[in-house]
Amino acid sequence: MDILVVGGGGRESALVSSLQKSRDVGIVYCAPGNGGIAHSVPIQAMELDKLVGFALEKGIGFVVVASDDPLVAGLVDRMEGKGIPCFGPDQKAALIEGSKAFSKDLMSRYHIPTARYRVFTEVEQALAFVSSCPLPTVVKADGLALGKGVVVAFSHNEAQKAVLDAMVNHRFGRSGATVVIEEFLEGPEVSVLSFTDGRTLVPMVSSMDHKRAYEGDTGPNTGGMGTIAPNPFYTPEIAKECMQSIFLPTLRAMEHEGRLFKGCLYFGLMLTQAGPKVIEYNCRFGDPEAQVVLPLLKSDLLTIMRHVHEGVLSSSDVVFSSDSACCVVLASGGYPLSYEKHKEITITDNNALLFHAGTSLVDGRLVTSGGRVMDVVATAPTLSEAIGKAYGNIASVHFENMQYRRDIGQKALTGR
Repeated sequence: MDILVVGGGGRESALVSSLQKSRDVGIVYCAPGNGGIAHSVPIQAMELDKLVGFALEKGIGFVVVASDDPLVAGLVDRMEGKGIPCFGPDQKAALIEGSKAFSKDLMSRYHIPTARYRVFTEVEQALAFVSSCPLPTVVKADGLALGKGVVVAFSHNEAQKAVLDAMVNHRFGRSGATVVIEEFLEGPEVSVLSFTDGRTLVPMVSSMDHKRAYEGDTGPNTGGMGTIAPNPFYTPEIAKECMQSIFLPTLRAMEHEGRLFKGCLYFGLMLTQAGPKVIEYNCRFGDPEAQVVLPLLKSDLLTIMRHVHEGVLSSSDVVFSSDSACCVVLASGGYPLSYEKHKEITITDNNALLFHAGTSLVDGRLVTSGGRVMDVVATAPTLSEAIGKAYGNIASVHFENMQYRRDIGQKALTGR
């Protein structure tokens, strides 16, 4: 069976790599893909009609919609309307990520623990609220913003600027027309990806993302500068509590709302002193969480995905390795602000586990084409070994002005 993966970053590279291990898989196409994915297709993830046409033309047997934008835009609905089975939620269910206001209201209605919040559609009311709200406070653009639509404001002026950037300066386009202003939560952060067919939910290995651009969790938010798995703060006791108070109640809430969720449901959690609380939901694999979780999956990924689609996940055997994994993101100099592209990339060790993200092939040369360029990933029996191995493999990659954080996983190792 030939597969189509929709998207083009490091997450998609990890998905392609995992899917290719299945005995039932023929060619794995990826649209638009990148310079490191063999069967990349020059169709952008939001060219929905072209994607459907390509799938029909090639006789694609299964589609994995990995990116958030086409999920929220309804690509799964279009594919399945043509009889092409997909992994990923339909448009109604994808709203859980497509609108933070919707997801916060859902949690409020169904008593799922999360931060206190207010939703604003009028800029004057939002500015009045943040001018005197408790600090720090969190300002979020309602819609999709490439992981950059969140500002943690430590002053009222900073909070007001965040509101103006979103609602007046249109920094995030239409995604910022509505803003959610939240209470600031403290504690270790945990990412938990899960397979779900809407009624059965199977959590994957927990992970820890590092969203800030610079060491010590400083600098602006990014799409993620690295990850480790499993997350040592996420104990079996906390996992059990999350299943009962967050994961299953979310599934039941979505089904009750007529939005049965089938695919990968991502839970971004904060382990506060008052217990685990939801920071955010995503309707797909996280990036770069997928890059550390998928290499630890021992079961056949395509089989699991097909069971999700068919609504029989309860019959699936989902097994993960007991090893640990580390991912370090190699980024273009200046990311996440302004950065140059088309820097030539050289790779000297083909045995290193590398997932391409912002890369392209130009006249046979591998060059940078995005902010997050490549993910260096390693697995090992212990977290310390995995971290050391990942950082050791960075020496095999070079491009001009390459930058990366040198403290990925240190918080997990020290327990602080």
